[in-house]
Amino acid sequence: MLNTQSPIPLYHQLADILMEGIRSGDYPPGARIPSEPQLARQYGIGRPTVRQAIDVLVRRRLLLRRRGSGTYVRTPDREIDLFSLAGTSSAFHDKGIAVDVELLQSTRRINVPDDAANPFAGGAAFFLSRLNRVDGVPVLMEDFYLHPVLFKGIERMDLAGRSLSQVVESSFYMRPLGGRQTFQIGRPDARTSSVMAVSTDTPVLVVHRYLNFKQAENAVFSILTCNTATFVFSQQIGGLSHD
Repeated sequence: MLNTQSPIPLYHQLADILMEGIRSGDYPPGARIPSEPQLARQYGIGRPTVRQAIDVLVRRRLLLRRRGSGTYVRTPDREIDLFSLAGTSSAFHDKGIAVDVELLQSTRRINVPDDAANPFAGGAAFFLSRLNRVDGVPVLMEDFYLHPVLFKGIERMDLAGRSLSQVVESSFYMRPLGGRQTFQIGRPDARTSSVMAVSTDTPVLVVHRYLNFKQAENAVFSILTCNTATFVFSQQIGGLSHD
């Protein structure tokens, strides 16, 4: 029950009770929770207090209001960890999600055009591009730029269906020491729109990833374009993840 003598607001106490019910399985995904009048009577509080508690859990993406129907427990978002040298293909598999990877551009050495975000701009780099689909729907496009000296010979390797992190570690004896990522919402250009099967007006999550190695900083730079309509893309805090 609620403690009226506690410094914790009543709506917050009720939100905690409901959240515990969700976590324990008393309210499983898709279940309808008691209505505001029912909760108000059960806990002896006003409906505005109940509404505040539900608002908290809606903002936390634990509950979903359906107009004219009630409030339901949300099905957990399918969350994919972005911070992996292999892009996120391995992260899909870790979640038990079948993903099809299409090689859009096999590895080749290119002259990188001017781009303030790209550490190889104005110079050379190895470039490859691939697309990840889940249930036939494009969810992630990855463009990789690799150091032209450290990864010499990678253009002769068949990378289809292979983890980039494993190739780097087993063939070049390198592991990343650290890195950083930047996030922004963008609009797809013509190429991205075509590949991702979205309009040029569709907002997409664009991630720039920089990985540092003992041999060189920013030795791997990648641009990830994420369609967030189906998945939530996250970043694990605490270190790099490997396949």
